[in-house]
Amino acid sequence: MSKIIHIDLDDSNLPPPTPEIDQERKVAMFDLLEDNSFTIPARDGREVPPGPYKLALSINERRLVFDLRQEDDQPAGAFLLSLGPFRQVVKDYFQICESYFDAVKTQPPSQIETIDMARRGIHNEGARVLQERLEGKAIVDTDTARRLFTLICVLHFGG
Repeated sequence: MSKIIHIDLDDSNLPPPTPEIDQERKVAMFDLLEDNSFTIPARDGREVPPGPYKLALSINERRLVFDLRQEDDQPAGAFLLSLGPFRQVVKDYFQICESYFDAVKTQPPSQIETIDMARRGIHNEGARVLQERLEGKAIVDTDTARRLFTLICVLHFGG
């Protein structure tokens, strides 16, 4: 079964999230565990540890760390991704989210919808970048990439 069944997000060194960021994190984690596709491809003739997987996601020395374990906690793999390719899209995503959260309080529905469409577009771009960065390491569908991108943004928050 190629999916994530548990996720640990190491945000222990980050400032407390805003209520909005905390809500985004909770929704992304819930949705990710409800429905995701996460496959480790075979590489260099090595056997692929079977899923489902437990994922520990963290940032260490400016790198995004994916630490994967099997259901019985046996190591399934680990890999690091440079945060550089994510910086601009994360920055853009936080800016548009801030605009969205402000608009919800004061703007008419048409304005909120316009900002939300832009927010989804940036979110899709972040998911695309993540899928590219995971190439050869993991195969994820678009919805899984979107939810993981949200969690990457949470780890970027204040970091």
